[in-house]
Amino acid sequence: MTSSAPSGSTAPSDDSISNWLKIAELACLEKKITEGALENIRQWLIQPRYQVYRTILGQHLEGGRWKELDDAFWTIIPFGTGGRRGRMYPIGSNAINDRTIGESAQGLAEYVLEKVSERPLRCAIAYDTRHRSRHFAELCASILVSNGFQVYFLDDYRATPQLSQAVRMFQCHCGIMVTASHNPPSDNAVKVYWSTGGQIVPPDDAAIIDRVMQVDEIQSVDFSQAGADGKVMMVTEQVDAAYLKAAGEFAFPGSRNLKLLYSPLHGVGSFAVPPLLRQAGFEQIEMFGPHAEPNGDFPNVPGHVSNPENPPVFEAMIAQAQHQGHRLILATDPDCDRMGCAAPETMDTAGPWRIFNGNEIGALLADFMLRKFQELGKLTRSSYVIKTLVTTDLTRKIAEAYHARCEGNIHVGFKWIAQLIDAHGPDAFVFGTEESHGYLVGQYARDKDGAVACLLMAQLAADLAAHGRSLCDQLDALHRQHGVHLEDLLNVQMEGSEGMALMKKVMAAFRASPPKQLGDSPVLEMKDYQSLQTLNLASRQSQSLDAPKSNMVMLDLGGSGNAVAVRPSGTEPKVKFYFFGVLPPSNADLASNRQQLRNRIDSWKQSLKDYIQQVIQG
Repeated sequence: MTSSAPSGSTAPSDDSISNWLKIAELACLEKKITEGALENIRQWLIQPRYQVYRTILGQHLEGGRWKELDDAFWTIIPFGTGGRRGRMYPIGSNAINDRTIGESAQGLAEYVLEKVSERPLRCAIAYDTRHRSRHFAELCASILVSNGFQVYFLDDYRATPQLSQAVRMFQCHCGIMVTASHNPPSDNAVKVYWSTGGQIVPPDDAAIIDRVMQVDEIQSVDFSQAGADGKVMMVTEQVDAAYLKAAGEFAFPGSRNLKLLYSPLHGVGSFAVPPLLRQAGFEQIEMFGPHAEPNGDFPNVPGHVSNPENPPVFEAMIAQAQHQGHRLILATDPDCDRMGCAAPETMDTAGPWRIFNGNEIGALLADFMLRKFQELGKLTRSSYVIKTLVTTDLTRKIAEAYHARCEGNIHVGFKWIAQLIDAHGPDAFVFGTEESHGYLVGQYARDKDGAVACLLMAQLAADLAAHGRSLCDQLDALHRQHGVHLEDLLNVQMEGSEGMALMKKVMAAFRASPPKQLGDSPVLEMKDYQSLQTLNLASRQSQSLDAPKSNMVMLDLGGSGNAVAVRPSGTEPKVKFYFFGVLPPSNADLASNRQQLRNRIDSWKQSLKDYIQQVIQG
């Protein structure tokens, strides 16, 4: 699965290639592989640029490995919301391997060479703990150097926000982070960054992928020799020091009397989170032993998926924390750009615990940052926070209570938050958040930062504990002030080429004939962010929608903020359904209000599952 490109083998004959083409064509006729797979297999067999892969491809064809071949070749792996990401396989246009990674690096180099006149060109590169991440990082560096770039290389496992900071710190023209974030162990990826330190956005993303698709020859030099020649500079210590200084500016005055348990989920977080917390004065930090080892198999995480969005990853940690008296659990994903947390429901650490979702964490941290800025006299009329369209509206209400602006008309992907920071001015930026556990403060980076989110959450928990209050108490206070907000997420997996067809079918159905009712809630409007039209389902009248374009549909269910959003994931083979339930502020019991919303969202979920089943079967 993760072997590198074959080398040194005898080149297959023309007769062998002709025979393999016939085998592939017959397999397509017999519906064993798709037409898209056939076309890409044909290119890999006849184009000289793929000649090193012909023998292993021929072996797959002769062995009838149709499932592997169709998955690896049915399309050309695209740039999504987080870059080029997918399952590792030694061959294939839809897989992560030396060729697709090499094309990505070469295409990026060619685009920057064409667009930027300054010389020498500079690129920063970092990598996480996944299988072959170091190999792919060295490969990218070798290609960039061969194309005339000076490379700044983080020579050990480091966090994605540190790569973003390195791009800005060394005034690089681009950057590459080798990581598949929270995907399964089978996956890897490259995240591509621009000179801002943010991920690539239009029109550069489309232009780069065009370049990638046109790559013929991949230029490369020996990595070790490039280092000896000074073309690859190891900058890990410099970046570490700069990161601790910049992120450490958000260590505000307050209590540090907090016993916390931290898990890097087998990722890079152990190199960023404990040093940052200790620098800020937190001394009672314990690393959760089973998750401490950097390991791309993520062996001790449920399902081997190191995602702090998944509640099961906290179960074993909660049991230890209850026994040992910790007051907070923090966890970051493999590249340490996402943070999740859990805390006791009361001041009794041995009692029941709550696992907070990304919307709740974002709301808590937005309130914390705005309050701290207000206390320090840094909050001005220009101050603003940023959230995405599928992030809780509680964040907007909190910002307005502090007389701050909330920018929220942007789609999923932290690259859009980064873009807005520069568009609206970084000096007035307070906090950025998205529902998928991404958070950022400051100006040092332009991507979400799990480590600084840990620092903020630790300070909030310590400040509350000093006053005899818990994180749950604080969330209750926000709900009493701004109304109860409850969000949920449903992921419907749709794997492979068949899955892509189903995703398109589902999205088309929502646009053509959206459900008229979910549970007991009528669907009042359908907002189509692809056509930028809002359809009133009662009158069938439509009007223009002022929003950025994206493949997303949102159903308005009435009330103030009750809605469901539907979109295919930009990084994984699934359709995502975002649920938003809201009840206005009242004197009613919070528990009963939350249960009312829970029941409402559960009924929406069931209605949507029934609707999707009808679409798939229809």
